[in-house]
Amino acid sequence: MVGSVGVFCAASESIDPLYFRCAAEVGDLIGTMGLSLVYGGAAAGLMEATAAAAKKSGAHIVGVVPRVLIERNRVSTLLDERVVTANLSDRKDEILGRSDILVALPGGIGTLDEVFHVAAAATIGYHSKKVVLYNVDGYWDKMIAALETMQSAGFVRGGVGNFFLVADSVDKLKSILENI
Repeated sequence: MVGSVGVFCAASESIDPLYFRCAAEVGDLIGTMGLSLVYGGAAAGLMEATAAAAKKSGAHIVGVVPRVLIERNRVSTLLDERVVTANLSDRKDEILGRSDILVALPGGIGTLDEVFHVAAAATIGYHSKKVVLYNVDGYWDKMIAALETMQSAGFVRGGVGNFFLVADSVDKLKSILENI
């Protein structure tokens, strides 16, 4: 049974409004399902959009914040719980440890780092949690194709599906969260 959802996503403000709408849908889903949101705690971009919608829908909001965000005054004011970490590596481990499942919204290098951190740890048995790639407008298609190429060449043990699930809509994401 899922109780907490870790969300990886961008803190960028200069992205297509479509991604902000989808982040809000995910936040709303987390709240209406009575789940907790665990995320990076920044007061910007898709992070803030997800947290705002989750908070409005009744979710408990856990922000896992590296010290540098505190020093730069970039921490969301929506947090019910703030967990301070020394750096980004500790933040990834903390989010992973506090989440039952992880969801990756469209994002950049930091999001990719988080996604592969979780998957790599699963490959060697640290946990059995999956990352749901929220595939807004085909955002993750090329990465999924690259992973399938790696699998067919023997570089991904056990299959891509052991580490990743794909949701092309909020309804599919809800179904995954209900059945994990």
